[in-house]
Amino acid sequence: MSVSLADLQLLVDVAELGSFSQAAARRGWSQPQVSQRVALLEDELGNTLFQRHRRGATPTPACLAFLGPARQSLAAFAQAQEAMQATPVLPRLHLSCLPSLASPVFGLLLSRLADAPVEIRCHTDHSQQIMQELLTGEVDVGFVLKCPPMSGIQMEQLWRSPIVPVVAAGHPLARSAGLLQLAAVAEYRIAPQYWGDGCEELIRQIRLSRPQHSAIHAIQPASAAREMVLRHGFVSFMPELSIRSDLRDGTLVRLEVGDLPLWQWEVMMAYRAGKRMDPAKGIVLEAARALAGECQQG
Repeated sequence: MSVSLADLQLLVDVAELGSFSQAAARRGWSQPQVSQRVALLEDELGNTLFQRHRRGATPTPACLAFLGPARQSLAAFAQAQEAMQATPVLPRLHLSCLPSLASPVFGLLLSRLADAPVEIRCHTDHSQQIMQELLTGEVDVGFVLKCPPMSGIQMEQLWRSPIVPVVAAGHPLARSAGLLQLAAVAEYRIAPQYWGDGCEELIRQIRLSRPQHSAIHAIQPASAAREMVLRHGFVSFMPELSIRSDLRDGTLVRLEVGDLPLWQWEVMMAYRAGKRMDPAKGIVLEAARALAGECQQG
């Protein structure tokens, strides 16, 4: 005969309860069934496992030596069952984007995918690191700023988001009607969200427009720039995409400044190209394309 996990549990129960009849009741067996099974196990293992007496049964030293590893085996099996049950049934994808894109991309995309047959894990990092993780397979789909192409990585443009000057609804400039000149904006405290060389050019132009020399701080990510605007009264220049909902509900107000070039954030969707598209990845890509189309129309 073979010794099963059920046999191990039976021996543990008899030892803990000190009674064949109580172990039988726990299983819905009869006491003779338990006695017969224990006797077979004693024959198989070659040792007497219990001393029977009128008050029940007491484990022998051989049984006590056996019970420790038996309990470990039962615990290991229970742990294995739990791990198996916790394993996701749905395919899992890892998405990564710039920290400043986390809210508009992850928030809207996961809302769209809430009932899709795929489980998402979201991460944030810099564009170059995301591209490297796409190559190694650590990331399945990345949302990055436009960058040089990499062999094996497919790139699609999702958004061209203008960099816009914004203030809180209670800021003095929020009540300005019509087109402003940079000199009027430059009188206030300014903290643009850093987006690259264009941001340095903006800071240079602000300095030229200011009557006095004072610090101009560039900040990342978008959430920090937004905080400076809403809580500390700064003017900021930010990608419209990252604050679209704030502009829509009036929390932030976009200023119209006439003497500035049009700077833009080009957001790309990146993923590994293959002969066969993974169905789960295809669901995410199509959802992102649809989301981008809606945002452009809005």
